[in-house]
Amino acid sequence: MGAAKEAIDFSNTEIAFSSKSNKELKKAAWLFNMMNKQWLVDYMSSLGLVALKMRLPFVNKIIKETIFTQFVGGRTLLESQPSISKLYESNIQSILDYGAEAKTEEKDFNFTMNENMRAIEFAYTNASVPVISTKITGLARFGLLEGIQKGEPLTRETRSEYRSILKRVDAICHLAHERKVGVFFDAEESWIQDSIDHLVRLMMKRYNKNEVIVYNTYQMYRHDRLQYLIDSFSLAQNEGYLLGAKLVRGAYMEKERVRAEEMDYPSPIQINKEATDNAYDMGIRFCLDNYKEIGFCNATHNQESVRLMAELIRERNIPKSHPHLNFCQLYGMSDNLSFNLANAGYSVSKYLPYGQIKEVVPYLIRRAKENTAVSGDMSREYSFIKEELERRKLK
Repeated sequence: MGAAKEAIDFSNTEIAFSSKSNKELKKAAWLFNMMNKQWLVDYMSSLGLVALKMRLPFVNKIIKETIFTQFVGGRTLLESQPSISKLYESNIQSILDYGAEAKTEEKDFNFTMNENMRAIEFAYTNASVPVISTKITGLARFGLLEGIQKGEPLTRETRSEYRSILKRVDAICHLAHERKVGVFFDAEESWIQDSIDHLVRLMMKRYNKNEVIVYNTYQMYRHDRLQYLIDSFSLAQNEGYLLGAKLVRGAYMEKERVRAEEMDYPSPIQINKEATDNAYDMGIRFCLDNYKEIGFCNATHNQESVRLMAELIRERNIPKSHPHLNFCQLYGMSDNLSFNLANAGYSVSKYLPYGQIKEVVPYLIRRAKENTAVSGDMSREYSFIKEELERRKLK
């Protein structure tokens, strides 16, 4: 009876949307209703990309006033501060993510590095920002990462290029270590992931000696990632550093399957959703079994995986505020999970992208397309918002 009494009610929309005014809630309802239409998302995504390339003046304004404000903190760190502060009023922290990815030139890589370092300095003076997140493809050329993974020999030029990548990644992690700010390195496509894993492992070995600063991301929709998580922990134990692990289901499923089929190699993706869910929840249990040596972030919108971790923490009498145990959801989504977890005393963050509109559009399109087509998140979001509108007696 006691355990049931303590269980979190993730359907409590009053808590979930407590930070939203009536006007904000109505706007969110309109947006999610639009995004729930697959054909509209596909059409607007293609149209939006073309219009941005053509620099049509009205496009930025439309994006800024609709999907951008729902899913992005702001165009700059300063512009993101109101969103960060508003979340913190509900005991929800923010994970800053500068929205640059898939760059190709050194000047862009250096700009992204400097922006990440600015975000670390910003986090250092802001108790509500414990971590920043970044993508290696914002700091390194995709083709080079792919070539290294294939085992292509480095030339004089590519060796110099790789040294520059190491310097950029190390500069970010070194500053993060000095400022006691965490760094999440996102997972990316399987054909560059080994190269990313190598870089992140080097940084963990260097900076995670006494506390978890650097985190790698494990995409559990890949059938090899649970074992890789276990192997990563064994390696960390043997080499004397703490493991940083962010668990996600994954963001490139359709792309991965299409490429595997086109190039005639076995797909890295789990055979079905049940296999992914099982691997994910086993990953949660593994990290919790070793939480003193693993800094762990459960970054999911899956209610059952969130509930599993919350219940295990409670059953094992582990302090909810332990720095190694964190939940994370995307800004603008799954407020029923984030706000109810925070209300129950768990450590919760929102993944908060920021950047100029042209920089974050690929992220926004990915959010819209994947969540509409694959997981049905948009329908769920819309239903919760409608419930809250009805509770407030709004139409």
